[in-house]
Amino acid sequence: MQKYQEILDFLYQRLPMFTKVGESAFKKDLDNTVALLEVIDNPHKNFKSIHVAGTNGKGSSSHMLAAILQQAGYKTGLYTSPHLLDFRERIKVNGQMVSEQFVIDFTERMKPAIEKINPSFFELTVAMAFEYFKQEAVDIAIIEVGLGGRIDSTNVITPEVSLITNISYDHKNLLGDTLPLIAAEKAGIIKAGIPAVISERQTETKDVFIQQAAAVGAPLHFADEEWMGAANGTKITNTHLDLTLLDIRKQETRHYKLDLNGQYQEKNVMGVLSVTHILQQQGWQITEEHISTALAHVKRLTGLRGRWEVVNQHPLTVLDVGHNEAGIIEIMQQLRHMTYTRLHIVTGFVKDKEVEKVLPLFPGNAQYYFCKAQLPRALDEVTLTDMAAAHGLEGQAYPTVQHALQAAKQHAEKDDMILVCGSCFIVAEAL
Repeated sequence: MQKYQEILDFLYQRLPMFTKVGESAFKKDLDNTVALLEVIDNPHKNFKSIHVAGTNGKGSSSHMLAAILQQAGYKTGLYTSPHLLDFRERIKVNGQMVSEQFVIDFTERMKPAIEKINPSFFELTVAMAFEYFKQEAVDIAIIEVGLGGRIDSTNVITPEVSLITNISYDHKNLLGDTLPLIAAEKAGIIKAGIPAVISERQTETKDVFIQQAAAVGAPLHFADEEWMGAANGTKITNTHLDLTLLDIRKQETRHYKLDLNGQYQEKNVMGVLSVTHILQQQGWQITEEHISTALAHVKRLTGLRGRWEVVNQHPLTVLDVGHNEAGIIEIMQQLRHMTYTRLHIVTGFVKDKEVEKVLPLFPGNAQYYFCKAQLPRALDEVTLTDMAAAHGLEGQAYPTVQHALQAAKQHAEKDDMILVCGSCFIVAEAL
């Protein structure tokens, strides 16, 4: 639809977009969001929600929660970012993307407010999602934080539960350069009287959450006090992750087969299960069967892509959006479970990531294809090749992701493995 493309061009060109320009698009308060939402009568006050923050795992966790609520028969909204292939991936109801027509109509209607308020791309997208969820009369919406938490545009909602996943180093220039500082930003979504779940208790950050929850009177749950992985209870295949978890409160064992097969999903699942337990206590009708069926079909129910996604078997070709230090560590741990003859890695980064910290995590015995996503924030592929060589990583530079992926496919034998990672944008262009 030509009109839809024109509207997208308007949004991308008129509004500052963090993924394209970085820090200059980041607003340090909620004023614009509040002003935009007032123009459309505060749609977020018309539906229930779950708020999800964290450095890594918030996207997967949001999709799992959406799948569970959908499977339980609730009309479920899902707001996430960034998108991989289509802007409309950000706003879904029961796994279906928002219509092109809604995006057109909403943007046209908001043009006077855009001129007056001058919002960022993300601020307007949040308002668009909230208006769509109100119009669709969802029973509940899963709202993923964009960046941080405390001053993120999504932090105007009063959710049923707040969930915070892993905390690691990312966007240090905006969120702080220590884990407690980053955690304090994420902890900003913990609200008075609203239960909060922390997926993963970390020594450096747990006190930040305990103090914030105490300060606002929020019941706090650490998922690893409620769930425990059974010894040898995790099995990984190319398509599934088989998990055996102990429900510590009930002293019962639970088996789950996840179609999100990264080993790192085990921590995310515990947080999701703790949130689900709170929802059940609040009166949401969710059965054990709903949970196990949903976790086995997250991709089909919600359309999630790019989480240890196997796109080919011979050679085994995997795409993963992991891009910061903690994300790359998890990918490298997952690699140990794979069987292959030679490893080919297609990778590129954005300039504001700590590339020097991440490069030493990569294996020295792989063949590298260094490339650049087509956006201003992308790190130049020749610069990256030189940086990687200093860490003993050998490879060639390619001007685009497609060139790099094509070269990897030409060099790989059928028993080899191709891994594509480094940023969402590298994965998006590979797809």
